[in-house]
Amino acid sequence: MEHILGYVALAAGLIIGLGAIGACIGIGIMGSKYLEAAARQPELMNELQTKMFLLAGLIDAAFLIGVGIAMMFAFANPFVLK
Repeated sequence: MEHILGYVALAAGLIIGLGAIGACIGIGIMGSKYLEAAARQPELMNELQTKMFLLAGLIDAAFLIGVGIAMMFAFANPFVLK
């Protein structure tokens, strides 16, 4: 039984860690593309900024959903038989 809990802790750590890395890389790439586009066409800066913040929220929301799933496995694991 204890070995199952060890695997659950490892899986939760991987879900959170890889999700955080993916979200950070995604937001970093999106931010660089925003700055590049704003430098090319400064008149579109407000529209681009609105879209960038919307996408940043969606990227972050996907990461937080992964954190929620990892926390569910860590604290209320449905796979552990009692």
